[in-house]
Amino acid sequence: MPIGNVIPRRGQGIIVYNEKNQQMFTLSSGDEPNYGLRGYTSGTVNIQRQRLIYTYNEKGRHVGTTSSG
Repeated sequence: MPIGNVIPRRGQGIIVYNEKNQQMFTLSSGDEPNYGLRGYTSGTVNIQRQRLIYTYNEKGRHVGTTSSG
């Protein structure tokens, strides 16, 4: 099911919901100020940790990593 909404919560990580507003999975975001959610689409979630951006699919599986620049 496609991603409908993604909510970052300090201490709880990043919570991913489907289009029916049901929780799908939670991702760790880290504790640093520049870490966390960088964006999402209906099929992916991007999270920055250190100088890397990790991409996860709608099943919560890691599908790629790229440098943040």
